[in-house]
Amino acid sequence: MNIVLKPFDVAVIVLAIGVVALSAVLVYGNAGSRAVVKITGGGSNKETWVFFLDNKQASVSVPGPLGDTVVEVKDGAARVVASPCINQTCVAAGAIHRPGQWVACLPNQTLLLIEGNADTSDATDAMVW
Repeated sequence: MNIVLKPFDVAVIVLAIGVVALSAVLVYGNAGSRAVVKITGGGSNKETWVFFLDNKQASVSVPGPLGDTVVEVKDGAARVVASPCINQTCVAAGAIHRPGQWVACLPNQTLLLIEGNADTSDATDAMVW
């Protein structure tokens, strides 16, 4: 049985290979990047601040509809120090330090998100028996 590929078949195969290659680059392309914390404020200007997570110490007041939310980046972690919201859930959430972790102050429209890579050699992600 002979299989003959038509031009459309070849185009689909090339497109599929391209999608797989692009996905690999997007997923694994920033493997050497340092972890950063992105802070987005809900003020009228929708500003974003980016700090390296390994900063010695940085602090920023993020304007929002209720007032300023104070965010601190220190010793490889980021946390909300003070917020004008009523329930203070974002302050109680504590510090975040690993990529993928986030803290949000919904009433004041503020978001902290850690992206990139961090040294997780001392952290256990999962155990299997």
